[in-house]
Amino acid sequence: MRLAILGIPTAVVTWTVTHEEVLREFQDWCGQRAKSRKPLYQRKFFYLLTCEYCLSHYISAIFLGITRFQILLSGWRGYLLAWLTTVWLANVYMSLYGRLRLDIRHEHLQIKTKEARTDGAAQGRNQPQAQEPATAGRQ
Repeated sequence: MRLAILGIPTAVVTWTVTHEEVLREFQDWCGQRAKSRKPLYQRKFFYLLTCEYCLSHYISAIFLGITRFQILLSGWRGYLLAWLTTVWLANVYMSLYGRLRLDIRHEHLQIKTKEARTDGAAQGRNQPQAQEPATAGRQ
């Protein structure tokens, strides 16, 4: 149970840093540096801050250091197993969250499309029909 809970803050922090608008400037800044820096290690460092999978390893390590959580074994092996499992679980959570957001976005788009059709049909019924010229029948 503790493992399932520990994956949640790892996923939340990772998702927020790599995807949310609140940190858009930071993401853009890191993305530019990941492409423009000359030394390879600098490019890779900034890339790690934009990649959700990569960043989840570091965030997980921080949370494991804070909580001292180990799984199955004691010592460094327990930390290693907990670290890898937390990373995996956090990425599962992020994938599910991303899929949920995609489904919600798709539903909103469908609703807007239906509303536009309904509004267009309602406007078409409310507008007076074009009448034929009165002189067409007389000659």
